[in-house]
Amino acid sequence: MSTHKHFNLICCVVLAFTLLLMVFFLNAERFGVKQASTVMGYEDKLFSTSTVHTIDIRMDDWDEFIEGCESEEYSPCTVVIDDETYPNVAIRAKGNTSLTQVKAYGNDRYSFKIEFDRFNSSNTYYGLDKLCLNNIIQDNTYMKDYLTYQMMGQTGVASPLCSYVYITVNGEDWGLYLAVEGIEESFLQRNYGKNYGELYKPDSINMGGGHGNGEKFAMDQFQPNAIAENRSQADNPPSQAAGSQKSQQPTPPDSLQNRPAQETPPEQQSIPGNPPSDNTDNAQVPTPNGQNSDHPDGMHSSDDVLLKYIDDDADSYTNIFDNAKTEPSSKDKRRLIQSLKKLSQGKNISQVVDIDAVIRYFVVHNFVLNFDSYTGSMIHNYYLYEEDGQLQMLPWDYNLAFGGFQSMADATALVNYPIDSPVSDGNVKDRPMLAWIFADEEYTALYHSYFSEFLAAYFDNGYLETMIDQVSTMIAPYVEQDPTKFCTYEEFKKGVSTLKSFCLLRAESISGQLDGTIGSTAAAQDSTTLIDAGDLQIDDMGGMNTGRGNTMENRNPEAAPTMPQPQDNTADKMPPTERHRPYEEGQHLEPMAQKNLLSKENKFLLTISIVVLALGLAFAFRYPRRK
Repeated sequence: MSTHKHFNLICCVVLAFTLLLMVFFLNAERFGVKQASTVMGYEDKLFSTSTVHTIDIRMDDWDEFIEGCESEEYSPCTVVIDDETYPNVAIRAKGNTSLTQVKAYGNDRYSFKIEFDRFNSSNTYYGLDKLCLNNIIQDNTYMKDYLTYQMMGQTGVASPLCSYVYITVNGEDWGLYLAVEGIEESFLQRNYGKNYGELYKPDSINMGGGHGNGEKFAMDQFQPNAIAENRSQADNPPSQAAGSQKSQQPTPPDSLQNRPAQETPPEQQSIPGNPPSDNTDNAQVPTPNGQNSDHPDGMHSSDDVLLKYIDDDADSYTNIFDNAKTEPSSKDKRRLIQSLKKLSQGKNISQVVDIDAVIRYFVVHNFVLNFDSYTGSMIHNYYLYEEDGQLQMLPWDYNLAFGGFQSMADATALVNYPIDSPVSDGNVKDRPMLAWIFADEEYTALYHSYFSEFLAAYFDNGYLETMIDQVSTMIAPYVEQDPTKFCTYEEFKKGVSTLKSFCLLRAESISGQLDGTIGSTAAAQDSTTLIDAGDLQIDDMGGMNTGRGNTMENRNPEAAPTMPQPQDNTADKMPPTERHRPYEEGQHLEPMAQKNLLSKENKFLLTISIVVLALGLAFAFRYPRRK
C-alpha cells in the first residue's frame, strides 16, 4: 500500500479528472468532435436508388387477403427482397382515402405495409422494422413521392428513404411500387440515435386517415377548389418586392460550399393578433367544401392538428396523442403541450422549434405545392417529432404534390403560388408551425436564403432535370409492363414531361418572388408579372380525379411481358445513390437552436459517476491513511 503523505489528495484528483474526462466523451460533439452517424444496415440495400429492386410476396390465401384489404388487418406472409427470403412477416393494406378509391377503380392495387417484427420481435430487414409499399395512385409521373423525399433528405430534413420495387405475388407480376422506410423505430434510430424523442402523426377522424382514421370522411363530399378563383382576387393589387442532360451529377454551386454558420436570429417575442398584411390576403379563402377555414364545422376544426395550443389538458389533444408512434408518458405530453403553448404565443421560438430543420422542410414543401397537408384544408400527412421540448416537421405522403390536390386549377396560378402566403385554405396565422417564419423579418430572410440555396442546387446546373430523366429511363420498362397501373404508358410519359416543365416554371417564378419582380404573397402579385404556364395541364401529372387501373383478372395473360432485366449500361444511365445529392456531405448548416447539453442517458451516467465519486471521497476521509 502506498504511504505517500498526499495519497488521499492524489486519489481525489484522479477521481475528479476521471469524472471530467467522462463528461467530455459523453458530450464530445459539443466540443467539436463529430459524432459517428448511425448506420442501420438497410440504407444501401433495399434503398439504393441506382436500380429497381424486386419483392416477391408469397401467400397461399392472397385472393382472400385482397378481399379483406379494407379492414387493414395484418396477415402472415413470406417476402423475398432481392432474392433474400424473410418468412413470417406481417402485411396489411394501408392508405387514407386511397383504400376506397382503389376499390372504386375496380382495382386490387392497394398500398401495403410490411412489419418484419410483428410476429417475431427479433425479425428485421438489416435493422428495418417497418416498410411501406406505395401503389403510386393518382400520380401518372410515378415520381411525386420519390422526388419530394429525395429533395427533403438532400436539403437536410429527416426524411424517409425510398426506392422503386417491382412486386410479384407468388411469382406473378403485380406492379411497380415505391418502397418507403416506415417512420417508426428504425427511422428514429437512424436519424436521432437510440436516445430518440417522441413521435406523433397528428390526424383528425374527420379527415383521411387509414388504419383507424378517416371513417367519417366522405370523398364524394369533397370538391377540389379552384385555386385560380382564389388567386384572381390578387391579380390587380400592385406588385410588391418580396425580397442539357448529363450523365454525371451537376456540380454543386459555389454558394453551397463552405457555407458559414448562421447566427441565431433574435427571438420573436409575440406573434401579433393580426399577422402582417402580406399574409392576410387569404384569410377568408373558401375551402374545397365551400366553407371558410374558421367555420366551426370545417374540415379542420380540430385545433390540435393545426398544432395550436388549446389548454393544459392532454385530453384536448386526442388527435395528437391518440396517434402517437412512440409511447409518451404524462410528462412527455405535458412537455409537448407547453411547447405548443410557446409556439402559439410566438415566444422563445428557438427553444421549441428546430429552426433550421423546420425552415428547410417548408422550403421543399412549399416548392412542391402539396395541399393535402398541413398547408391545405385537410391538415394531415405530416409527422411531428419532439425531443426535449423542441419540435420538427417530418414529410409524409406527397402523391398529390405538384398541384395534384388541386389538379383542376389553373396551371399559371399554381406555378406562381406565393411562397410567403403558402396556405391554400385559411391563413398563415392559423398554422403556428408556419406563422413564426413570417412574423419576424429575420426568420423570413433565412427562409428566403434557404430557398435561394435550394434553387441554386437543383436548377442552376440542371440537376433536377437530370434526375428526372435518369429515373424515367430506369423505371420506364417496368411502368410499361406494370399490369395494374393506374395510367397508361403514354400518360406516364406525358406526366413526366409535364412534371419537368412544371418544376422549371415553378423555379423561375420563385426566383422572381425572391428578387421582387413577382409578388411573394397573393396580395402582392400582379397578373402582368406572373410566369405564363401556357398550355400546361396539371392533371397530366395525375391528381384527385384521375386514375384507373387493371385488375389481375382482366389482364391479357398472353400479353404479359417478362420482367425487364437490368441492362449492362444501367450504372451509366442511373447514377449510384451518392450521386443523387446536390448538397455535399457536411454542407448543411448546423441547427441554430442548441439542444440540451446532456441526453437522458448521459444525465443518468453522470449522476451515477458523481455518486461514486462522493462515496469515494467520503471513504477516503472516513478512513485516512495511518501514519
